[in-house]
Amino acid sequence: MIHPSALIDDKARIGEGVSVGPFAVIGPGVQIGDGCEIGSHSVIRCNTRLGRNNKIYQFASVGDDPQDKKYAGEETWLEIGDNNVIREFATINRGTVQDKGLTRIGNGNLLMAYTHVAHDCVLGDNTILANAASLGGHVQIHDWAILGGFSMVHQFTRVGAHSFAAMGSAIGKDVPPYVMVGGAPAVPRGINSEGLKRRGFDARDLSALKKAYRLLYRSNLRLEEAREQLVQLCEEADAVRLLADFISNPSRSIIR
Repeated sequence: MIHPSALIDDKARIGEGVSVGPFAVIGPGVQIGDGCEIGSHSVIRCNTRLGRNNKIYQFASVGDDPQDKKYAGEETWLEIGDNNVIREFATINRGTVQDKGLTRIGNGNLLMAYTHVAHDCVLGDNTILANAASLGGHVQIHDWAILGGFSMVHQFTRVGAHSFAAMGSAIGKDVPPYVMVGGAPAVPRGINSEGLKRRGFDARDLSALKKAYRLLYRSNLRLEEAREQLVQLCEEADAVRLLADFISNPSRSIIR
């Protein structure tokens, strides 16, 4: 399962049933879980832990040094969970000691070709980064969020669960859960209704979330006033609670 032209460091640990393609490079401190597929000419630089059944396509660069001028060779890490797909020419960097020294990717994510995940980013589960979507350092992408092709996310920004960013979005502020955004700079475009339907949200949830969107974006309420009403709306549908909690502690203020 390991091609003879692959270069694997003696300090790397390879699980059961792993395949490694021609001319792939696996460096020191790399741990690859069972059932992973490592494509030809891909590089897993160092200090990277992969879970089970991940597929890394050819020419991807995984676990290389952070692109941060403060980085001075400290030992930092990249952790990737299970069942992720990382496509051609994607780049994922390790963390920095100025944060937690760790870039972390959860389970079931799809990172399409040419995507970039910078140092200290945290991705949840089941996210999609379409072709050439790029994350600055310290970005958080919550579960089920989707970034369209060529989207850009400013450092220290959060993108909430079940949100959707259109192609070419330039995101410089936090995107609340369930919200669609688009444009450069990105602006709110409504609730991600179709995505929520596909994930099993019922009519009651959708109705409450649309009401929450109107409170947040069309009522002319101050953010704190809108949040107070969102907390009350949680009694109607618990799905609103995720939105109310998110906007209570924005890292860069929310898109509004």
